[in-house]
Amino acid sequence: MMRRGLRSLMVAALCMVPAAGMAQDLVTVGTVGVWDVLVDPTIGNGCLINAEFEDGSDVRIGFDPEKGNGYLMAMNADWGDIEDDKTYPVSFDVDGQVYQGEGKGLHLDGLPGLDIAFDSADFLMDIAQKQTLTLSNAEGEVMSIDLTDSYAALEAAVACQQNQ
Repeated sequence: MMRRGLRSLMVAALCMVPAAGMAQDLVTVGTVGVWDVLVDPTIGNGCLINAEFEDGSDVRIGFDPEKGNGYLMAMNADWGDIEDDKTYPVSFDVDGQVYQGEGKGLHLDGLPGLDIAFDSADFLMDIAQKQTLTLSNAEGEVMSIDLTDSYAALEAAVACQQNQ
């Protein structure tokens, strides 16, 4: 698929109308490289990609049809001081392109982390097309991950979302 076509599909996935959902575990629909492609029935059958990295980070990037946006969830056992529901300012560096945002503290499966909502198709395309994503807070870098296979994985998540 051409990159321009994927951008259009990602914009459409970010704007999808909410679908009904029931609380259940994530459902695996496939694997692309290190990324699992999943459906989350707890947020209106939103599709996502998920991977675990060598530094202990667990990262999810997906679509929330109930809110009409995308999200990036990053969790790591070393982030033990994160408080649930507290807002944290963060910045993302995607191969030199910097984005500012806010993350909401959470604990998922015992891991502390942040849930960061976004509605920028540019941010999503950068994740798909670039090589490294670095997450920082006011104290400095807290995570840097290799985005290998993220383009193909996000294509699969978009296709998954279109089928929901």
